[in-house]
Amino acid sequence: MPVPLAPYPTPPAPYTPPANGAQSQLVCSGCRNLLLYPVGATSVCCAVCNAVTAVPPPGTEMAQLVCGGCHTLLMYIRGATSVQCSCCHTVNLALEANQVAHVNCGNCRMLLMYQYGARSVKCAVCNFVTSVGASTSGTEQKFNG
Repeated sequence: MPVPLAPYPTPPAPYTPPANGAQSQLVCSGCRNLLLYPVGATSVCCAVCNAVTAVPPPGTEMAQLVCGGCHTLLMYIRGATSVQCSCCHTVNLALEANQVAHVNCGNCRMLLMYQYGARSVKCAVCNFVTSVGASTSGTEQKFNG
């Protein structure tokens, strides 16, 4: 029995890049590589995996963070409070640049406060350095300084 074929979609109007050559970036929805694209594009085809990623509407401010579960670069709409990783499904807290976060010291368990974006925080009580936002097995060390 013959299988009916779907018609090809109507091709979109040709895209004309801006004259000033302005570019933006986003993370590929397929392989998670960082993609550069000309401002005004509506979607981007990845040269590595050929996945097509939709571009957020103009004026949408984007932010980035590294997943605490698998260290994949994630992009999200600025203002979100959490971001779920599409690779390992870890839910990451999305903090703004002027916000602070808390973690317990890996040695003495003292509650520590650190600025968003920090990779580690040194305890003022015992001088232990605790890794932040990643698996901490084997990454903490005593800082003698």
